[in-house]
Amino acid sequence: MKAIILAGGYAKRLWPLTKDTPKPLLKVGDKEIITRIIEKINLDPGIDEIIISTNAKFGKKFEDYLKDPPTKKKTSLIVEPTMAEGEKLGSIGGLQYIIDHMKLDHDALIIGGDNLFEFDLKNFIDYHNKLKATTVALRDIKDRSKLKNFGVCVLDKDKRIIEFQEKPSEPKSTYASTACYVFTNDDLKLIKRYLDEGNSPDAMGFFITWLIKKSKVYGYLFDGLWYDIGSLEGLEEARKIYAKK
Repeated sequence: MKAIILAGGYAKRLWPLTKDTPKPLLKVGDKEIITRIIEKINLDPGIDEIIISTNAKFGKKFEDYLKDPPTKKKTSLIVEPTMAEGEKLGSIGGLQYIIDHMKLDHDALIIGGDNLFEFDLKNFIDYHNKLKATTVALRDIKDRSKLKNFGVCVLDKDKRIIEFQEKPSEPKSTYASTACYVFTNDDLKLIKRYLDEGNSPDAMGFFITWLIKKSKVYGYLFDGLWYDIGSLEGLEEARKIYAKK
C-alpha cells in the first residue's frame, strides 16, 4: 500500500507563518507536523512508499526536507503546477493528479498534511482490509459547536457512512472526519468520473458525499489526541499539548 500525504494548500489562515513555509513543515513541539505523520506511517510495515504532494511554490522546501527524510521507506515528491491560492488543484484534484502521475493501481492511505493524531494507523488499515471498503477515520467530538469546522458523518448500525455533511451549521451526528482515509483502488478510479461530472475538486468531503451513493464507505472510530491545524489558535493549542509530551 502507498501512503499519500496531501500538502498542496497555501494555508492563508495561518499567515504570516505560512507565507513562505508550508503548513506541514511548521513545528509542533520539537518536530514538523509532517514528521509526526511519517513517524506514524513508519509503524506499518505494509506501507512500502510515502508520496508527498505539494505545489510549485513550496516544492523546493519539501525537496530540502526530503534530503534527510525521517523514514527508510521509499519517498516520492509530486509537485503540482500551481503558485498561488487561486490556482490550487484542491484535495480531490490534487489526488487525481497523483493518480495520473504515479499510475496508482492499489488501495491507498490518504492523510491531510496538517493532521496530528495519535491512533494506530496499522489498526485503521487492518479495519479497512477486513471490510474491503473505503474507510474514513472519525473522532467523536462531543462539543457540537466545534463541528461546524469539520466534515460530519452519520453512521448506520454497521458504521457504514450514510450521510456526510461538510462543515454543517446543524450537525446530525458528533462524528468528525479527520482527513485520514483508506481508499480502495476501485473507489480511487471513480475520482476521475466525479471530476468529469463537474463536481468540486476542493474538500475531500464533497467526494465522500458523492461516493457513498455509489459505494460502501465505513467509519473507523478512534480515541486520543487529534488536531486539525486550520488556524493560529489550533496551532498554538497543539504546540502547548505536544510541548508536554
